Amino acid sequence: VQFVESGGGLVQSGGSLRLSCAVSVFTYHDHSIGWFRQAPGKEREGVSCISGLDSATHYADSVKGRFTISSDKAKNTVYLQMTSLKPEDTAVYYCAGGWIFGLDPDDYGYWGQGTQVTVSS
Repeated sequence: VQFVESGGGLVQSGGSLRLSCAVSVFTYHDHSIGWFRQAPGKEREGVSCISGLDSATHYADSVKGRFTISSDKAKNTVYLQMTSLKPEDTAVYYCAGGWIFGLDPDDYGYWGQGTQVTVSS
């Protein structure tokens, strides 16, 4: 099982980025796919997740209204569209697969290697 993130980079405050998570050999039709992030010196935190069962979505309060999670099951890819980016969004972003729908990293057992997002002020 592989989760491969892409799309990170350097962007100015107020800008946008779209992250992609390609998932191989993992049918997430009955799983949850989540996006998490970890800034230096901070714990990993949940950003957003999408249910493979019914495509329900959930967001952390800090990104609600600015980030949008979506999936293309035909391509086995999950996206995170990030707009109105702020310097505090700077972190390594990870996608992960798990059995429980939610934003607790402990509920996810499959992780990608991460992609760096840096937002300059």
